[in-house]
Amino acid sequence: MIGNLGWLVVVVVGLAALLLFYSIRIFREYERGVVFTLGRFWKVKGPGLVIIVPIVQSVVKVDLRTVVLEVPTQDVISRDNVSVKVSAVVYLRIVDPEKAIIQVVDYLNATSQLAQTTLRSVLGQHQLDDMLSEREKLNLAIQRALDVQTDSWGIKVSSVEIKQVDLTESMIRAIARQAEAERERRAKVIHAEGELQASEKLLQAAQILAREPQAIQLRYLETLTVIGADKNTTVIFPLPMDLVAPFLGKTKAGPDRAPA
Repeated sequence: MIGNLGWLVVVVVGLAALLLFYSIRIFREYERGVVFTLGRFWKVKGPGLVIIVPIVQSVVKVDLRTVVLEVPTQDVISRDNVSVKVSAVVYLRIVDPEKAIIQVVDYLNATSQLAQTTLRSVLGQHQLDDMLSEREKLNLAIQRALDVQTDSWGIKVSSVEIKQVDLTESMIRAIARQAEAERERRAKVIHAEGELQASEKLLQAAQILAREPQAIQLRYLETLTVIGADKNTTVIFPLPMDLVAPFLGKTKAGPDRAPA
């Protein structure tokens, strides 16, 4: 009898230890447990030590940390009918463990599929130039669209980043030609603006010289100084008519006075 009693005690203690082992759950700071009692939702528990009644209760562990979700490369046709391949990354986290477990079967797969369709839908409403130059605006538009739809799943989409936009070789060459034409246009505009400004300055200088004859003489002397600085074998001195006119007047008056 003592032996049988001893074995009974050992069995009872073993069952109690096994029951206690399956009853204790320890959740880390970033983990939560969605507890169900007889199949019905009871509450969300954690972090720390949680006691679960075996057979009667069950628990599903949920990770609250941010998840990086890779969106596979998608074929997108832009609004200007250009076919491109776009890949992106979605950053999300669970804010309501109850909804994430009850409202959707696999929240990661569901969010991935939703991200793919949303990516094609949003980018298809924009032109190719917007995809290449306004990524921040497109990232925000995709993030808002995803966040609205995943709110009922207890998921918060914190950020969406477009990783890469792949173009065909012909489109790359076309963009290069367009950029080169744009640079040439800007160069011509800058050159024309420079000519316009130079002509305005020359007009102002001519007007100032016309009002002040002495300034013309000073400009003439400065020109002679510049010419003399060069080692030229022949130097041509332009002689203003204002300097010659008095002498020409005397020459013409000379023969008239001789007979008198």
